[in-house]
Parts: sequence; C-alpha cells; structure tokens
Amino acid sequence: MVTDIPPVSAETKVKPRVLVVDDEYGPRESIAFTLSKEFEVETASRAKEALNKIQKQEYSAIVLDIRMPEMDGITALGELRKLDSEVSVIMLTGYGTLLTAQQSMVNGANQYLRKPPDIVELVEAVRKQSAETKKRRQQARMNREMEKRNEALKNEISQAEPEIWQGRASVELVHDLNNPLTVVIGYAAIIRDEAKALAEANPGEQSKLQDYAKVIEKAAEYCHQLSENWRQANREQTDAGPVSVVAVAHEVKEVIFFNDASIRIEGAHDIMVTGTQFELMRVFQNLLKNALEAGASDLVINVKDGPEFVQVTVVDDGEGMTPESLKKALRGGFTSKSTGTGLGLSICRHLLAMNGAKMEIKSEVSVGTTIELTFPAISA
Repeated sequence: MVTDIPPVSAETKVKPRVLVVDDEYGPRESIAFTLSKEFEVETASRAKEALNKIQKQEYSAIVLDIRMPEMDGITALGELRKLDSEVSVIMLTGYGTLLTAQQSMVNGANQYLRKPPDIVELVEAVRKQSAETKKRRQQARMNREMEKRNEALKNEISQAEPEIWQGRASVELVHDLNNPLTVVIGYAAIIRDEAKALAEANPGEQSKLQDYAKVIEKAAEYCHQLSENWRQANREQTDAGPVSVVAVAHEVKEVIFFNDASIRIEGAHDIMVTGTQFELMRVFQNLLKNALEAGASDLVINVKDGPEFVQVTVVDDGEGMTPESLKKALRGGFTSKSTGTGLGLSICRHLLAMNGAKMEIKSEVSVGTTIELTFPAISA
C-alpha cells in the first residue's frame, strides 16, 4: 500500500542538505530517492567517507545506519560529534539493534528509526530534525557574536582605570546590555526566516511570530531600562516597590536564556520583596549567565518566604571556584573564562545592596556553586 506523504509547508527556496550513510546500496538509494523531492540529498557508503564529507560541508540532518563494516554507526557518531555538534543525527536500526539505537541517543543521536523506515515517518523525522539543526546553528551564531563582544569589552576593561567610577559604570552597562541585545538580534533573524516560511502557509501558524515578537519587545524594554538607569545613575532610588522574585526569575529565563531547560525555578509567585524589577533582572541575568558559562547542566533557583527574610538560593553543578578565585571574583575585574569580563558578581553585590539584600557564595571545584540571596521581608 502506498502511503501519501503530507505536503511540506512553504519555506525558503534552498533545500536543506541531508547526508544518508548506509553500506547497503538498495536501502541507501531508496532513502535518498524518497527524500530527494524535499531535500538536497548526498550519500556515503562508509562512515569514513561520511566524516570526510562532514569536514567539508554543513548538513541539516544526517541519516546514519548503525551496522556498517570498518566503522559502525555508534563509533561514527562519536567522531561526527567532534566535527559538528549542532547537526541532527537520525540513527537507522535493523532487527536486533534496537537497544543499541536507544543507547546511541545518550551518545548524541537525536532520533532513531527502525530499518527499513516508514516513508511518512522518515520524511517527517528529517523535516523535524532539519528544523532543529537550523535553530541550533542560529543560537550558536548568536553565542559566537556575544563572545566577540565580550572579548572586545574585556580589552576595554584592561585599558580603563578601574578607580574611575564613571568608566566602570559604563562598562557594567555594556556588560549587562550584551545578553538582551543578542536576544533581540537573534529573534529578529528568526522572525525574518519564519515570515518567509509562513508567507504562503496556514495563517494560523503566524502565532509563532507573535510569540517571538513578544520576546523581542521584552528584551528591548529591558535594554531601554538599563539605558535609563545609566542616564539617571546619580538619582536617589524612588521607584522601588513590591516585586515578585519568582516572576522576575521566570522572565529572565524566557527573555535572556531562551527558556533554557537546564534552569529550574521553584517558589510561589506571591513571594514579594522591595526592589525594582529591572535591577533584580540584572542580578538573575548575571548569576545564571555565570553558572551556564561555568558548564552547569542543572541550575535551580529556589525562593522561600519567611517572617523576617526572603531567601533565594541559586544552586548549579558547574565547575565551581577555588576560595582564592571566588575572593577575586567578588572584588570584580577577575574571570577564569576566556570570554568573561569579571564584572558579574560585583554587579550583583552592588545591585543587591541597593535593594537592602545580602549575597553569600559557597563554591567547590568540580562540584558547583551555591549562592544565597537574603532580602528583608515586606512588613505586613
């Protein structure tokens, strides 16, 4: 029975490039023919041939057989990830290799299909994984741009006089503007691409553009507030009021960190402290950024209410710091990261003090870091 393949939505004219790797001629050419209507397909009969192609060319998706001579698919997957960490890999598994295919997901595969694959399932899997590759490559480009900006900023810091408050405040402002500006640029690029893809598609899909636009609006407003805070840097703080710590943390996770799944937030939205929303956003931005750059894969923000204090604990499983490194980091101007500026913790301590809060840090190398923020409770 011939199964109809669902039509592809309108996208850019350039077809995503897919590599099919299988030592068996029949299955390899059959898969290539099936995908050729929608994708630009290349093939390889051996893993080494595929790795050579990947060194020279980027692909949107790679369909990789597990059982091959000379180098099996699992070994090839490990070598492939050294060359391209962003491309989606779909493993093909025959009878008796299902457990191996499942294990391959731990080693960096994105999906697996039984061999021979169902035509509809195959096409939909390659569509989905090609789209995921595109998102990862966009995020990687944005990260590289941010690294360049941080490196330029680091050079400025090394040339500036740290005793001059005005110069330091300017550098701190640029430091905190980097992340939301990168988000604005990135989502603007995504909206541009999505607009092209949705031009002739179902109008209902345009809700994605609205979601992206909302994130851009929030990030732009955050940049505006940072700029305004700098312009009125010498004013007395008069706009402080009750702020939901949990709501602020969620907004930073969404707007600055693309809803990163490694960030978890625990606590009720009705736990309030006295402060300003955008200053607390700067605190969470710097704390989360530091943790993620230190290699954290699990980051928990826990907010607890109490009669006298509101306790906010930020725990990560990153690389941690030595006591000496922590002492230097709190003073400011020190960083162990090639793309860092050394200002994050110093900025946090300053902003928390403005809101009547204190910060304590415990860190252990190869274990992680725990940061405790203590805010005065709002009197009833």
